[in-house]
Amino acid sequence: MTVINVLALDDLQILLENLQEDGYALIAPQLQDGVIIYDQVEGLEALPRGVNDIQTPGGYQTHKTKEPSLFHYVVGPHSWKKFLHLPKLQLWQAKKFSDEICIASSEPASFKAAFIGVRAGEVKAIALQDKVLINSGVVDEAYKIRRDKAFILAVDCARAGGSCFCVSMQSGPSVEGNYDLALTEILTPNHIFLVRSNSEVGEKILKKTPHRPATAEEIRIGQEIVARTAANMGRAMPDTNIANLLSQNLQHPHWDAIASRCLSCANCTMVCPTCFCTTVEDVSDLKMEEFSRERRWDSCFNLDFSYLHGGAARSSVAARYRQWMTHKLSSWVDQFGSSGCVGCGRCITWCPVGIDLTQETQAIYDDQLG
Repeated sequence: MTVINVLALDDLQILLENLQEDGYALIAPQLQDGVIIYDQVEGLEALPRGVNDIQTPGGYQTHKTKEPSLFHYVVGPHSWKKFLHLPKLQLWQAKKFSDEICIASSEPASFKAAFIGVRAGEVKAIALQDKVLINSGVVDEAYKIRRDKAFILAVDCARAGGSCFCVSMQSGPSVEGNYDLALTEILTPNHIFLVRSNSEVGEKILKKTPHRPATAEEIRIGQEIVARTAANMGRAMPDTNIANLLSQNLQHPHWDAIASRCLSCANCTMVCPTCFCTTVEDVSDLKMEEFSRERRWDSCFNLDFSYLHGGAARSSVAARYRQWMTHKLSSWVDQFGSSGCVGCGRCITWCPVGIDLTQETQAIYDDQLG
């Protein structure tokens, strides 16, 4: 049985200080230019207080409330992927000295990071990337080094965003899986945080932090918050085998209907917490004396991504959108044993034309029903 304890607001600050004393850099949500982003902080005071967000297809807005909440927004365009599967990674570098060129491999960037406020769907997204980049036969060492040193302080969602559908993807709103500590924020009658441990490292940090056992009433309130969030999802997937539905409809005319709106801008893949596609580029300075090879995030929406000798394999927008959506929701199951989507809704919110993959899946499903 999971032991549930209680942290007061001051106790949470002490917990963060304990993480810093153990050598962790704190990475947490911040409000910057009206958007929730993730970046390094020094303490609890940097977290957004009393901030909610409104998310719709192609729309995002934050607003202040009178509540003292620290975690009542949902997610912004950032995901924790940017600190693990780096957007840009130098693979090697070289310098020219007279007639000689010296080449050196780059050491994978690494530091101990504590991720503060990781949502349930994001915990699952990290687990999916672990599967792809560590546990699928070929290890991405740069990812593994950073992942092994990451501490996850997760948070149950107290609100469902307008684009969320994590219940459909069995990834939230309650935190499960591979985390160190998980919080449930309760605002009334007192501002407290229920906390549960899920690792030896998490238990060690908790033991150094003032806390007390939760009462039965506090546990009940926490469960009600999570249940209410689950009942108020902004979106839902059709109740069917989505992997089979899409794999059996690769020539469906609806792909062309989606493509008529899609800008092929790659926003959905950039904000997605599980997409892992990359490309490799060689760069040099203007004097041609210093060179490096870099791995960068790429997207299957880019025309050159599928380029083979003689041309691109997916030359149409319809083919590229179909590739992304069917990989995320269908062929990912064949590759890695589960869907590649966690229902965070970022791809819906940050699509400039408001394409909603839950609606597109529903449209294909409805057509099959006749």
